[in-house]
Amino acid sequence: MSELLEDITLAEVLRSGLRVVLILVLAILFARLGSRFATRSISSLATRSPLGEGGPRSEQRATTLAGVAASLIRILVWSIAGLLILGALGVNLGPFLAGASIVGVALGFGAQSLVKDFLSGFFILVEDQYSVGDVITIADQTGTVEEIDLRTTRIRAVDGTVWFVPNGEIRKVGNAAKEWGRSIVDVVVPRSADLAATTVAIGEEAAAVAADPAWSDAVLEPPEILGVDAMGVDNVTVRVSTKTTAAQRTPLAREMRSRISRRLQQDGVEAEPTVPAPAGPTSASDSDGGASPT
Repeated sequence: MSELLEDITLAEVLRSGLRVVLILVLAILFARLGSRFATRSISSLATRSPLGEGGPRSEQRATTLAGVAASLIRILVWSIAGLLILGALGVNLGPFLAGASIVGVALGFGAQSLVKDFLSGFFILVEDQYSVGDVITIADQTGTVEEIDLRTTRIRAVDGTVWFVPNGEIRKVGNAAKEWGRSIVDVVVPRSADLAATTVAIGEEAAAVAADPAWSDAVLEPPEILGVDAMGVDNVTVRVSTKTTAAQRTPLAREMRSRISRRLQQDGVEAEPTVPAPAGPTSASDSDGGASPT
């Protein structure tokens, strides 16, 4: 009888051992396959996305997302494998699962905002809404992106202040460094000036800047003289628009203001004085190029 019990016990131990080994082998297999599937899927998504720009930026974004997805898959696979191993060893999982369910519900209610932040951060990376180095405006704050993770976005304002914005609270974001931008220059001239001659002079100087080898790479399309944009009691505003790379939008506007100002001074046209822009992350002249040629 004792020998029969020993045989039964040995058979159960061997059977449990084989189950554990099988579970471990399957867990390793599924973890690897799942990681590879996540990496390939996200890489394919980044390639086919209409927002994908290719190059190092796209590759870096795909690598980050693939790493996050692979880690989540491995955690899920090994969590399930751990429960199956405990079951194979004869551990009663009922109380454990009940306790885990209660804890999970409690954490779910308490961590709703955290889950929201993670999901928002994931889609920010997938859709490439902005990247490190971009100048963006979120939550009424403008600055340069220094770091992005699944929970928060860190931006540094012009005055050096660092802002940490939870991704779940971002409802609207403006990216001033996305692909291309328009350099806008508003030239304020007195009503007494010859508007037709002044407009021609402004157009010539804008074209000269675009043809300058130092700025030709930054200018994507020839400058456009949009004409009179506003009229005051004693002055008229002429607007110049130039399609340019996002990084050169503000420098190009400054160069055009400088050259147009010198040209108008040579032609005897006095520019109207302007009120200085209020202090802040960006001045009015840097945000939309608007200023008189002073």
